[in-house]
Amino acid sequence: MVTTKKQQQKKPITRNKLLAVAGLGWLFDALDVGILSFVIAALAIEWQLTPTEMGWIGSINSVGMAVGALVFGLFADKYGRKAVFMWTLVIFSVASGLSALTTTLAAFMVLRFFVGLGLGGELPVASTLVSESVAPKERGRVVVLLESFWAGGWLLAALISYFVIPTYGWRVALLLTAIPAFYAIYLRISLPDSPKYEANKDKRQPIWQNMKAVWQKKYAKNTLMLWIVWFMVVFSYYGMFLWLPSVMVMKGFDLIKSFEYVLIMTLAQLPGYFTAAWIIEKLGRKFVLSVYLLGTAISALAFGFADTPSLLLLSGMFLSFFNLGAWGALYAYTPENYPTIIRGTGAGMAAAVGRIGGILGPLVVGTLTVKSVDIGVIFSIFTAAIVIAIFAIIFLGKETKQLELD
Repeated sequence: MVTTKKQQQKKPITRNKLLAVAGLGWLFDALDVGILSFVIAALAIEWQLTPTEMGWIGSINSVGMAVGALVFGLFADKYGRKAVFMWTLVIFSVASGLSALTTTLAAFMVLRFFVGLGLGGELPVASTLVSESVAPKERGRVVVLLESFWAGGWLLAALISYFVIPTYGWRVALLLTAIPAFYAIYLRISLPDSPKYEANKDKRQPIWQNMKAVWQKKYAKNTLMLWIVWFMVVFSYYGMFLWLPSVMVMKGFDLIKSFEYVLIMTLAQLPGYFTAAWIIEKLGRKFVLSVYLLGTAISALAFGFADTPSLLLLSGMFLSFFNLGAWGALYAYTPENYPTIIRGTGAGMAAAVGRIGGILGPLVVGTLTVKSVDIGVIFSIFTAAIVIAIFAIIFLGKETKQLELD
């Protein structure tokens, strides 16, 4: 029997190829977010920014991410996962490259909004696409492995920042983040859409109906839990990690040494992901997410009150290990709480609520720093937020391990 080109194009993508294609997009996202944390520290010196202005740079990025997660999550259920994945990648890549050409804080922040717009939409859509494209017995593990590409992006960001920013400046570093725009062309050719989405195209509903559906009695408890967890996790993550190089400077290290320490801390993200991926199909989503968030809370407290270089480095490594392992579990868990016809909407809305926390987190650090509040006290606030997320998972969450998706 002769196989036509059209039939060949419809062959399902292999798990490993899907992971590589989606994962590289995820890596580019992390590269952009990671570089921003280092760029903020450099801009503070070059543009003589106040802590409040530094906080607003991170927060405007999160404003864009909130809008992007909501809008593109809704679009993913209407137009397909693949198309939206590609649109978002182009938006944030081009905007990131253009931000390297700015000379004022206002112009920089406008472009950071568009960077966030693309980034915020891409992450929940990518995890939904992968979640719908692999077998239930390995779905959680594969999505956590997808999230592990985030560590690769942060590591690349740390390397670029360490070797490029001190010598060539932050503009060259940001120009390097525009490369993913070319990768989007490859995505269009090589990536098929989710088979579950294709099978449910005829069941598509109006956008407003999908938004109402996530609060139907059947899904209301899931939605409440996810919104609480996403808000608290993103609030604490962006409050802590966007400020990490700057906090190191506040604790007495010069810019180069702070970049070096953050690079070492970033390496600890990889075993965090891989251990979470290894146990998530054995022990379940709720257990892994709760335990890794508990480790994050303890590490954040230790980091905030660390007063020696060795304790600072050790607690920072554990913070990276547990927090990023928790992120992997959260991305695996979120899409599994909804059926196919509203999965993009449910995941996108939860992520959008989380990004509101991402707006507030950096602002809290900037505002309290101006008032000379101790870093330990600030990190205690993030610890409390993570504990609230743990209680929401335990008391409101359901286990979705190896559940067959609708």
